[in-house]
Amino acid sequence: MKNIILLGATGSIGTQTLDVIAHNEEDYQLISIALGKNIKKAIEIIKKFRPLYVSVENECDANYLKNLFKEIEFGYGEEGLIKAATIDSNNSYETVVVTAVVGSVGLLPTIEAIKKGFTIALANKETLVTAGHIVCDLANKHQVNLLPVDSEHSAIFQSLNGENPKNIKQLIITASGGSFRDKSREDLKKVTLKEALNHPNWSMGSKITIDSATMMNKGFEVIEAHYLFQLPYERITTLLHKESVIHSMVEFVDTSIIAQLGTPDMRIPIQYALSYPERIELKQAKRLKLEEIALLHFNTMDFNRFPCLKYAYDAGNTGGSMPTVLNAANEAAVKLFLEGKISFLEIEKIIYESLEKHKVIKEPDLETILLLDKDTKKRILSTHLKGE
Repeated sequence: MKNIILLGATGSIGTQTLDVIAHNEEDYQLISIALGKNIKKAIEIIKKFRPLYVSVENECDANYLKNLFKEIEFGYGEEGLIKAATIDSNNSYETVVVTAVVGSVGLLPTIEAIKKGFTIALANKETLVTAGHIVCDLANKHQVNLLPVDSEHSAIFQSLNGENPKNIKQLIITASGGSFRDKSREDLKKVTLKEALNHPNWSMGSKITIDSATMMNKGFEVIEAHYLFQLPYERITTLLHKESVIHSMVEFVDTSIIAQLGTPDMRIPIQYALSYPERIELKQAKRLKLEEIALLHFNTMDFNRFPCLKYAYDAGNTGGSMPTVLNAANEAAVKLFLEGKISFLEIEKIIYESLEKHKVIKEPDLETILLLDKDTKKRILSTHLKGE
């Protein structure tokens, strides 16, 4: 039995995590959740799983829920989110925190959960992009496992089981290509929000779907892989693979390549992170039948076609505070696009300009990172809201 804390319970990863828990009640118990404003869904989750603690975005919703569920403790805002991530169980079982919130808001609760010694099932890639050096140092200090939930990093993690890291030649991260993989740069000038949110392979939240379309999501995954597997960027490559069957690969010094394959179903890497080091049956998932697929396709990634991927590599190689700015600028730009305030191609323009203007801080501490994250977003959002 394991205690599960779920941050981002009503989102795409959160919903699929709940499905995994519901199908394995003898293995997991949900003790704490955090969510935003989807109170209708929150009520359903509370009735079904009866967590000890629930955090929501605002005080009004917290008070409303308190009146409905008097035996459960509620919180709200940043303080509530951190408490949700660090709540003590009433047993001696291992506690796993699934960080499925979107954006840099996941950083502080992850840090505090690590300090508690809780295992982290990392679905919030922005945490490592924003402050990877701090998070990894802290995890090492407290001897906490950072278990990847992203399908690509889970694939690499599984491919490395029993292997000596010294024998790794390179990591090969696959990419579906996103919503616009078959469109030219000229076509991208007139794409709509509805088109951008229509991912060909995966069912995901709106922010990550846009990140997938710009290929920034793949760039974030490169930075995340750098921290999770402690490899330099020149040994982390990306490969376009439209079918999303091979989730990623590891090439070794003897030219052998080990890959992890499966259907594009996020419940597979979610369950692996929750059950690790065990592997249990996932009855509700569709089994992969290679004979039905017949062909798999691979292409090199074109930085001219996907400039956001290049920005991520450049930011990662520069290091210091540059990845923090990369993430903050992307969050702000995607927010503007989702609100209909900018075009699709303006996302990459805003990111590029932010990186060009930034003067790198070599070893930023947590306070500096949080301030830089806040200031970068504020500058971009205020500029575009003013129509400048």
